[in-house]
Amino acid sequence: MKAVEISSFGAPDVLRLADRDAPLAGVGELLIQVSASGINRPDVLQRLGHYPAPAGASDIPGLEVAGVVVSGDAQAMAEAHLKVGDRVCALVTGGGYAELCVAPVAQCLPVPQGWTDVQAAGLPETFFTVWSNLFDRGRLQRGETVLVQGGSSGIGVTAIQMAKAFGATVIVTAGNDAKCAACLALGADHAIHYKTHDFESEVLRLTQGQGVNVVLDMVAGAYVAKEINCLAEDGRLVIIAVQGGVQAEVNAGLVMRKRLTVTGSTLRVRPVPFKAAIAQSLLQHVWPLLAQGQIKPVVSAVFAAKDAGLAHAAMEASAHVGKIILDWSRP
Repeated sequence: MKAVEISSFGAPDVLRLADRDAPLAGVGELLIQVSASGINRPDVLQRLGHYPAPAGASDIPGLEVAGVVVSGDAQAMAEAHLKVGDRVCALVTGGGYAELCVAPVAQCLPVPQGWTDVQAAGLPETFFTVWSNLFDRGRLQRGETVLVQGGSSGIGVTAIQMAKAFGATVIVTAGNDAKCAACLALGADHAIHYKTHDFESEVLRLTQGQGVNVVLDMVAGAYVAKEINCLAEDGRLVIIAVQGGVQAEVNAGLVMRKRLTVTGSTLRVRPVPFKAAIAQSLLQHVWPLLAQGQIKPVVSAVFAAKDAGLAHAAMEASAHVGKIILDWSRP
């Protein structure tokens, strides 16, 4: 099979299209003929040498795919109501930038009715992450207000739509006016241009000094102190990335007085049963909304697999709104 491999750690041009042996599905797994692969920030970190694949995972990058089931564990597939020939999208721990990819059956979901494989390839990583962190860890409830940092990212556009679908008020930050407008078009109630406005003071202004109930944070670093300041009583701060650095100063007294919860998580290393539970929640609560068009995949750019380096360069340029996808059908 053809696969995109990391020839050495470094700039986007270290990504190379190469010949690899096809993987084999084991117990509880199936094999997917990949039509499209999603690009995610962790892929960039892996390419730079900062985020190695977990033990036992493929060294080929890629955490999400969409395509057709070609083989697999018959019993596990039957229990999941899947069969050879079905179109699925899947969350994987690696190996997604390839024509063939093995995935745990429990981490596969049907391609939502009405959507293409290119659109579906951008669903698993962000949808699993947002559900797990915004709803499971963050306990976002109908009628509450959430602040989403990086509203135009793949995570951001997913969080906006899911939070709105479940009755929350959504405030986002974004890096320019066009991105702010895109977030508003997706349903965000307020968009803060963080380069020209202080998000802490804006959040407090927008909430009449009450603050937000949940913050979904992909920045960390110096943002953490400001986020604690703009959380309401009993608020929850959920950290899912550290683009602003791993060190943060916390006002512990304020955490105590406001009864705040500061938490966070990473998804890639979690066991299959944990991810399987998220998959079932998505299938029950979110997949019907995708089929109805109430929540939509947001694809910013599509590249041929041979141009994976260009796709990574686009990710690092951060001009996109939504997802960047590799399409294996493109020459």
